[in-house]
Amino acid sequence: MLRAYKYRIYPTDEQKVLFAKTFGCVRVVYNWGLDIKSNLYKEKKESIGVVALTNRMKLELKAEKEWLGEVNSQALQMAIRNLDTAYQNFFKKNGKYPNFKSKHDRQSFHNPQHCSVDFKRGVLNIPKAKNIPTVFHRKFKGDKIHDVTISKEKDGRYYASILVDTFEKPLPKKLVTDDTTIGIDTGLKTFAVCSYGEEFAAVHFLKEEKRKLKLLGRKLSKKKKGSKAFNETKQRIAKAHSRVARKRLDYLHKITHRLTHENQVGTICVEDLNVKGMVRNKHLAYDISDAGIGMFYTLLAYKCQWYGINLVEIGRFQPSSKQCSCCGYINKTLTLSVRHWTCPECGASHDRDHNASVNIKNFGLATLRMERPEVKPVECPLVDDRASAPKKQRHREAGKAISKCNLEAPKSLA
Repeated sequence: MLRAYKYRIYPTDEQKVLFAKTFGCVRVVYNWGLDIKSNLYKEKKESIGVVALTNRMKLELKAEKEWLGEVNSQALQMAIRNLDTAYQNFFKKNGKYPNFKSKHDRQSFHNPQHCSVDFKRGVLNIPKAKNIPTVFHRKFKGDKIHDVTISKEKDGRYYASILVDTFEKPLPKKLVTDDTTIGIDTGLKTFAVCSYGEEFAAVHFLKEEKRKLKLLGRKLSKKKKGSKAFNETKQRIAKAHSRVARKRLDYLHKITHRLTHENQVGTICVEDLNVKGMVRNKHLAYDISDAGIGMFYTLLAYKCQWYGINLVEIGRFQPSSKQCSCCGYINKTLTLSVRHWTCPECGASHDRDHNASVNIKNFGLATLRMERPEVKPVECPLVDDRASAPKKQRHREAGKAISKCNLEAPKSLA
């Protein structure tokens, strides 16, 4: 199983110069390959593969720009591979069209081979850069390093992300029972509310730094663009944003670690929220981004996979807040401003968030308990019969078999 470990590194001045050269060369190769791919598709509606583009880079681009030979060649080849992956993800509708890289954004390069670590000395070794001082806050098991990514953030910090093959099998999934299943409702007033009553407060880290960022933005607007004072102020803004992001990520890691390491938890039920669509709302975009709801679901998903916990997503249109968790009555007049309400059918008093978490748990259990009806072999035509029968007759027989299965299926097994 592959796991990524991110460590902060403190390269020497010579290593910083080498990293700067590698960042620039990788950026040039990436932009060169993107330009070729874009022009080829516009003119001939054709594409070029990784191998062909790599060969052109070695023969054409390296002959034209000899300084590309000063850095590790594998980093240049990985830039082309990353470009091809981004290009394919666009046509698979899994991402946006790749953009040209800029020297003002985050910089990074990959090393797929010949990388090693020394935990005793606290150093990292990559091609052409040995003994890089590294803070190993956590040691990893396994001796096979898949690849190492060196990155430089906008605030000037250097990091190394090490992808390791731990030779560990994912833990088997736990049994699904009512007692070991919890539902989680996320929001902006309270970040997360569990069905058993525990709540996690919503901490708005960006709002805490808003006044400072506003003052720095005013100072930056009065500086001459490109001057030393302009760059220093820009660096201070980048450090402030980096501090906010690290605080938020640390808080989310603590919450997800608490949920996935609880002994009594075997199944976690959550809502399938459309976070990208929610961010498009100009009234909620700032608070949703500050809360990090999307990152919370990402961390929870892979940690549940690691530790063998079942993660169930219910439909995003399920009435989790409006339905009474006691009798099932749906309060269609409930608005967002109402935090507490009483069910007119059974008289139960509900807290909006806790009631939603209980409903999410019930919806998740109902989804897991639904069984697909078994189809007997005699109800479906054999392979030889389907091949010999006319096409319309085969379709008619298949439709009768499906309708018969639907009639025999139970309406609700929740």
